[in-house]
Amino acid sequence: MTGPSTASDGPVRLALEGVLARQRAAQRRDGAPPAAVRVDRLERCIALLVDHRGEIEAALNADFGARSPQVTAFADIASSIGPLKHARDRVARWMRPERRRTTPRLLGLFGARAEIQCQPKGVVGLISPWNFPVNLTFAPLAGVLAAGNRAMIKPSEVTPITSELLKRMFASAFDEEEIAVVTGGPEVGQAFSGLAFDHLIFTGATSVGRQVMRAAAENLVPVTLELGGKSPVVIGRSADLAIAAARIMNGKTLNAGQICLAPDYVLAPAEAIGVFVAEAKAAVGRMFPTIRDNPDYTAVVADRHHARLTGYIDDARAKGAEIVEINPAGEDLSQQPHRRIAPTLILNPTDDMKVMQEEIFGPLLPVKAYRNLDDAIDHINAHDRPLGLYYFGTDTDERDRVLEGTTSGGVTVNDVVMHVAQEELPFGGIGPAGMGVYHGEDGFREFSHRKSVFHQMKWDIAPLRMLRPPYGAGIAKYLAMQIKR
Repeated sequence: MTGPSTASDGPVRLALEGVLARQRAAQRRDGAPPAAVRVDRLERCIALLVDHRGEIEAALNADFGARSPQVTAFADIASSIGPLKHARDRVARWMRPERRRTTPRLLGLFGARAEIQCQPKGVVGLISPWNFPVNLTFAPLAGVLAAGNRAMIKPSEVTPITSELLKRMFASAFDEEEIAVVTGGPEVGQAFSGLAFDHLIFTGATSVGRQVMRAAAENLVPVTLELGGKSPVVIGRSADLAIAAARIMNGKTLNAGQICLAPDYVLAPAEAIGVFVAEAKAAVGRMFPTIRDNPDYTAVVADRHHARLTGYIDDARAKGAEIVEINPAGEDLSQQPHRRIAPTLILNPTDDMKVMQEEIFGPLLPVKAYRNLDDAIDHINAHDRPLGLYYFGTDTDERDRVLEGTTSGGVTVNDVVMHVAQEELPFGGIGPAGMGVYHGEDGFREFSHRKSVFHQMKWDIAPLRMLRPPYGAGIAKYLAMQIKR
């Protein structure tokens, strides 16, 4: 999605606008769907994931070159079914009007009523990324469909086999008036992001998120942007380094670090660096005794991303960093059928290194020493606010200093990434890491129009009449009560 659009007035744009028009017309024709219809749509999504598990695993393995079916089953399939079931089982309750107190409260005593009604926004556009293309399509859909909307989906062209599978899957279970999938390259993405949706959700890089938001602004389309950034890990002096290293390296090697919430760099006490490196090596050795042909170790998705990551390593080495490749079997990874990169620690990183300037999105982990906790907090605050932040330790005062002294989209304490798995917690970023949230009831609200409704009392009593001319003593007394300290 770079460069000027060449499809703004062409056949691609016209075709997309036609789908949008049909979905919007169907939404007007049918009105807000009752709970039973929303539940049915959610159940159809669950059935698609269950019935097509094998095809999804095969498609993602083909797109990545090497991706464990267990990783796909866990991170793309099961992690999508969970949110869909969560919404299915609660949507009827979420749909109930929310009562609010009247102002002044006296009106409520005479029969007035204030409430919020959640209304479908209409047609929601969804642009999903390549790293977890199934989960990051279906998990937002849980809130989109629970809120009673229809959806148009644009999956990533970086994983074309999976994108075509998604298109076939949805077409087998949904009429295009309910859910439509459009595939294609950057020109389709540009045209898609410029449509006059009722809401648009995009998951991907911050640089592309800016373009999406700019395009959406032309039609004043509200956006939910799930971006990324450099999510830091702060290891406190009270941390168990063996546990911390095992959990950090698990998060860093899951999907080969191609996760928006992957730990991007570690801040550790200077005296703990050596122990952390040793524990990280041990943890990787237990998980991946070999790498080259290990079916559990995911490949980097494309040649350009492999070149980008190896470029980060070369740049860091040239600028004085110590490179620690964790390759337990000492295998030659320069010649291999896929694009596997061994977990690599980058010690003594400096801010002029590319690996400290850009989101890594791969199995590289800079480890930076700090002398006191304030230095670590200052380093985090000197950079863009991250999507996630992770603290390891048992010192509650230290933990609270980190959490209160920094701002991030979300936090996991004594682990990494796991806050995203909590359906009762909103998930989202802040600033360059994104805006808006979804998951659970927060997703239902995000994709609903929360309409304020006030029901006036049926009797025309004196307190109401005094608000109409001619004004007299009643309004004077009322104003005297209101306009005071």
